[in-house]
Amino acid sequence: MSSMITTATWVPRGFAAPFPTKYNFDEDEFERIANLAKLQLDDANEELEEAQEEEKNGTNGEEGANDSEDKSSSHNGEAEDIDIDDDDLKKYDLEHYDDDEEDAEGQRMDMFGNIKSLAYYESNKDDPYITIPDGEDDEDDDREELQILATDNLLLAAKVEDELAHLEVYVYEDEADNLYVHHDIMLPAIPLCVEWLDISVSKSNVEKDSVANFVAIGTMDPDIEVWDLDTIDCMYPNAILGQGANPEEEGKKKKKKKSKKANDEYHVDAVLSLAANRKHRNLLASASADKTVKLWDLHTTKCAKSYSYHTDKVCSLAWHSVESTVLLSGSYDRTIVAADMRAPEARAPRWGVESDVENVRWDPHDPNFFYVSTENGIIHYHDIRNAPPNPSASKPVWTLQAHDESLSSFDINAHIPGFMATGSTDKTVKLWNIQPTGPAMVVSRNLDVGKVFATNFAPDAEVAFRLAVAGSKGTMHVWDTSTNAAVRQAFAHKISNKSEGEVKERLIGVEEDESSSEDEGEGDDDENVEPESMDED
Repeated sequence: MSSMITTATWVPRGFAAPFPTKYNFDEDEFERIANLAKLQLDDANEELEEAQEEEKNGTNGEEGANDSEDKSSSHNGEAEDIDIDDDDLKKYDLEHYDDDEEDAEGQRMDMFGNIKSLAYYESNKDDPYITIPDGEDDEDDDREELQILATDNLLLAAKVEDELAHLEVYVYEDEADNLYVHHDIMLPAIPLCVEWLDISVSKSNVEKDSVANFVAIGTMDPDIEVWDLDTIDCMYPNAILGQGANPEEEGKKKKKKKSKKANDEYHVDAVLSLAANRKHRNLLASASADKTVKLWDLHTTKCAKSYSYHTDKVCSLAWHSVESTVLLSGSYDRTIVAADMRAPEARAPRWGVESDVENVRWDPHDPNFFYVSTENGIIHYHDIRNAPPNPSASKPVWTLQAHDESLSSFDINAHIPGFMATGSTDKTVKLWNIQPTGPAMVVSRNLDVGKVFATNFAPDAEVAFRLAVAGSKGTMHVWDTSTNAAVRQAFAHKISNKSEGEVKERLIGVEEDESSSEDEGEGDDDENVEPESMDED
């Protein structure tokens, strides 16, 4: 069974509901889902009719030639009327085949013939013969299993398993060295980017600016789905950002769907990156393969503005931590743009790199600098105050050949200055100590996740050294980097637990079921066990 995790992100402590609620399928929700399903069905019927029309036009002459032949064959193939008076059929008495049989007193003799004489109670509470409360124990058990503690972190992983796409919601218990899947969310297409939201989106009976626990997901489809992480077993997202958002505008949508040209209202190609603005919480930026960047208002779930700064796919976005209206965007056109979203017509500074951009990040410890990773495995560190006259004249503060293959993911630790993690399709994760003279590698690991697609530091100070790593094997690991000897030496001033004795390295994964382990021929990597392929350079 092939599976992979394409991207991942953390949820800070304290935002998840202690007891997530089960999905409530009421009449309003039924009507909403019925409208969405009707829209999808009508679209499918329209596409089928178009395909049939094209096929009909293509084979019109051939069909004309065979018309008479088809008619004669269909006429000859008609079934003859059945004569129930036939001697062979009379003995079966087919005219009374469906009649109910009754005994002498008129009582039905079937399996449930005496059911009308049984007492019926609308609720088990009214039945004197039922003394055990209905489902109370089960409800308490379910509630306890779903509980999320204030010291727990959620970890969101976009996963593809065979042809099935879903978002796995993990709970990470640091003190218990435990990582498990809490619940998952089914997705319509391969997920490419995930962004956690701290604001409620299209949720009834909730203030629009209230603190919440939501997630936005971009996929190979042009629409962005927004889900409530505190509700289990949802059938449809709370909101859809894009052309599939309004079932009532069915006619308009069908006309728009035929056009694949980039526009100012919605994306028309895969969504490659999402970035939530933490200061203006109702704003979400999205980057797409349609070469545009769009700004969404989560209060209205509409596109507020569309920007076209690039000439190729836009693959990464990052909001500035201080100047909250400045957005950094990286593209396959090998340029990075830092633009003020309030001035779309202004000339934005632009930097160039040697190959396609993979990811962009602002320096969380100095807002004047930003990082760029590229397909060639190089990290560029730029000063935004030294904007070049043209991209080819870009001069980074330093560059680092971090990997020999594509640098698919990297992260800068927000709590530990100078601590950087990089992951690559060469299957290695490397930790770096960035000093004034430049970055120096601390340690390199193969964590047995395949090609690395996600490396994310935990967002809370209490778990600042925890690094989530996932990749092409579809497994998620949390590495406590503070238990690595080289990291303890390089960042000794930031480590609170300074044991003098030898410290065992911690790598927490999801414990596999015995049956699945036997089927896949694995089972050597239990929880808290370091993979054999972990080798230090």
